[in-house]
Amino acid sequence: MWPGTWRKVLAGLSPVSGAAGRVVKRLYCPAGKRDTIFALSSGHGKCGVAVIRTSGPASGAALRSLTGQQELPRPRAVALRRIHDPGSAETLDRGLVIWFPGPHSFTGEDCAELHVHGGLAVVSGVLQALGHLPGLRPADPGEFTKRAFQNGKLGLTEVEGLGDLIHAETEAQRRQALRQMEGELGQLYQRWSEELTKALAHVEAFIDFSEDDNLEEGVLARVDVAVQALEEEVRGHLQDGRRGERLRGGVHVVIAGPTNAGKSSLLNLLCQRPAAIVSPIAGTTRDVVESALNIGGYPVVLSDTAGLRETQDAIEREGVSRARERLQRADVVLAVLAAVDDCSGAWVPCRRLASCPAPRSPGPTGTLHPGPEQGRPAGGGARGALLGACGEGALPPTCLLSCKTGEGVASLLSLLGTQLEQLCGDPLAGSPSLTQARHRLHLTSCLGSLGRYHGYKSLDLVLAAEELRLARRHLGKITGRVSAEEILDIVFRDFCVGK
Repeated sequence: MWPGTWRKVLAGLSPVSGAAGRVVKRLYCPAGKRDTIFALSSGHGKCGVAVIRTSGPASGAALRSLTGQQELPRPRAVALRRIHDPGSAETLDRGLVIWFPGPHSFTGEDCAELHVHGGLAVVSGVLQALGHLPGLRPADPGEFTKRAFQNGKLGLTEVEGLGDLIHAETEAQRRQALRQMEGELGQLYQRWSEELTKALAHVEAFIDFSEDDNLEEGVLARVDVAVQALEEEVRGHLQDGRRGERLRGGVHVVIAGPTNAGKSSLLNLLCQRPAAIVSPIAGTTRDVVESALNIGGYPVVLSDTAGLRETQDAIEREGVSRARERLQRADVVLAVLAAVDDCSGAWVPCRRLASCPAPRSPGPTGTLHPGPEQGRPAGGGARGALLGACGEGALPPTCLLSCKTGEGVASLLSLLGTQLEQLCGDPLAGSPSLTQARHRLHLTSCLGSLGRYHGYKSLDLVLAAEELRLARRHLGKITGRVSAEEILDIVFRDFCVGK
């Protein structure tokens, strides 16, 4: 037995105030000993208005120096001021200033914002003036958000949601990122962590005090029920078809088929630009050509691949190998065939594509369109024969289109949009989806610890309690409440300077 473990658990049972996943304020170092940081927060380049932000104990003094006024503006109110270079007293610009005294600011520290004209000379002049003030330095990438996390203003999952919101390019990505930034995912993981804390406390109490007859009967039975319910909930959360991860990183759609079927023409049509070389010579495409698209509000990474055939050309053979490897990782496959009048043998390669092992895909989407020499889809009996062949082999949904006239493109986009909706779902419906590979890693480890708890509980309660502690630690690494320093660089390194 471990003496005193019950008291240690009790010490960790105090309620957590604020949003889920927040850490103790000023966890890393006192705010008064920190540098004051500054950065351009509105992005580089010419613009109408540029926002320059400071955070730290010298923010108030910096604002006084640049405006030449000893009295700070009213907190969180916009004020029009002339902005001067403290060294030369030269007027740099006339703009808006806002004062955010801590802890009621984004970072939890004293903050100031300067809204100036977005010309390069103006922005450069203000940044240089800030850099010459004592106690100020340029911010590192993501340092503003990192300080917000360290000061308990944001949880780690909320920080990740903010990063995803900054990088969101589609409506579905924006909805998912905003939901995570508002704390729903962190609240879910925090609830699980609190349930594990309670279960661990009961097990430790039983270890320390069971011989004193001071505990209620059935304590361990209630723990078993709680752990079993949590285990099922975590398992269900993991079995989400990777919806959140797909939505965050983009659905991988691979265009595949035999040579000269028009795959590169289809890529160019969907991208609305000449992304790939198109030629009547078979085997023109040798490498994988990728393009990012927004289809129906869902992010898509569209890949054109080499034509699938047996070849003696070493370079083309490598291209075919890469195409098959990309098919293995595809979420959706666009199987492309040339719609010729004699289609008796056209379906052999398409059937092979349909049986191609693509474990992450709900199945390929068939696309038929003319070869390079044809201008419109096959008509009359040929069209009926092609579409009839689809039903005979229980092949995936198929549409006819022409890359020259654009006929049938709307049908393809509608078909593809349906597939994307099935894969990604509605980011606002149901419980929040996990969005990061590290979430899945720690949740899988947490689930393993919960499973081992059941194996140990009849053999050694101390080992069983340790598994609950490990499970709780893995959840804490997601929210940032348990020794998360080793993962902070990974989380924050993708932020731009000034955010």
